[in-house]
Amino acid sequence: NIKITKQLDNIIRLFIVTPDMHRVHHSVEIDETNSNFGFNLSCWDRLFRTYRDQPRAGHTEMEIGVSHYRQLHQISWLPGMLMIPFKKPSR
Repeated sequence: NIKITKQLDNIIRLFIVTPDMHRVHHSVEIDETNSNFGFNLSCWDRLFRTYRDQPRAGHTEMEIGVSHYRQLHQISWLPGMLMIPFKKPSR
């Protein structure tokens, strides 16, 4: 784990998916979740127009997770997480 500058991150993400680039994909916002699918080469997201530079709220304020599963008892322990695919989403 190393911290890189934003300028270096912008250069690297032209070719390789950086953690900051892929983190947007884990946002609770649907349009952000439906972006930055790549895990190694960034060309695929650019080719299929799923590339998103930054989350709206910024990386420090972005909420990560799945919007339909926000209850702590579901997501804070392994058995709860393993049951999620078999439960109806709560809104």
